[in-house]
Amino acid sequence: MVSLLLSGLLGVWVAGVSTIDAFEFEDEAERLRYSALIAEFRCPKCLNTNLSGSDAPVARDLRRTVYRLVDEGMNDDQVRRYLQARYGDFVLYDPPVRANTWILWFGPPLLLLAGILVLRRIGSRMTRVSLSDEERARLEAIRKQ
Repeated sequence: MVSLLLSGLLGVWVAGVSTIDAFEFEDEAERLRYSALIAEFRCPKCLNTNLSGSDAPVARDLRRTVYRLVDEGMNDDQVRRYLQARYGDFVLYDPPVRANTWILWFGPPLLLLAGILVLRRIGSRMTRVSLSDEERARLEAIRKQ
């Protein structure tokens, strides 16, 4: 009796988790466009998962929204603007370059440049070690052995 109840609950859980969106498209080009769009947008709830790969309820709602917008005849740019206006730059994997996103675009290259400069400075200090005459003689003796 308990195993029957557990298997029934497991079946309900699996059915809820493995939901597949079944949308009808006019042609293959529209289906490909929809697939490209949901792969392009980030799920607002998940970390670094696009809408096509997320099982979150908000991602499912956004997939329906993208389908509706594509079905209404909006072009890709209009769909992008619509979702960006409602969810902010977070839904975009490539946020626009603006004053508040400069750190995202220019921070990593600047940190890399700063790291290179620090390493060069450390390296140049290491090559400028001054040795006394006695230390040079010992170093030369070690090299000859």
